[in-house]
Amino acid sequence: MGVDSAKIIKNKSLMNTKTIKLVLFLFVGLMGLNACYYDSEEELYPSSGDCDLSNVTYSGTIVPILNDNCYSCHSSSFPQGSVVLDNYNDLKTHVDNGRFWGAVNHESGYSPMPQNLPQLPQCELDKIKTWIDNGALNN
Repeated sequence: MGVDSAKIIKNKSLMNTKTIKLVLFLFVGLMGLNACYYDSEEELYPSSGDCDLSNVTYSGTIVPILNDNCYSCHSSSFPQGSVVLDNYNDLKTHVDNGRFWGAVNHESGYSPMPQNLPQLPQCELDKIKTWIDNGALNN
């Protein structure tokens, strides 16, 4: 092997080392930038303080929550577990005996609802509780 061949091999080896170092530097630099990303707790986990509980009504507040979360399994046409919630009188029966709140609030001794899904958002639970505490009126 001649002198020129040895220089070429040495130069290629140095280029490979420099390339590897450059790639590692860029990778670490990009990871560092990603680590600087800032999430505010208020945006990630909004407090229930933003939940308006001033005008909670059966027709305007509770029915939409039930429609979105309950009626697919607990309606007159599909009364799973013999529980019907798509009319005021049947719902009120379950409210009065405590089964409705126990289920949606995932209390011990009650079948957690919605079944096999996460608990309702805190604001929706607060609205339901407010409606119940105000007499569960048909308004």
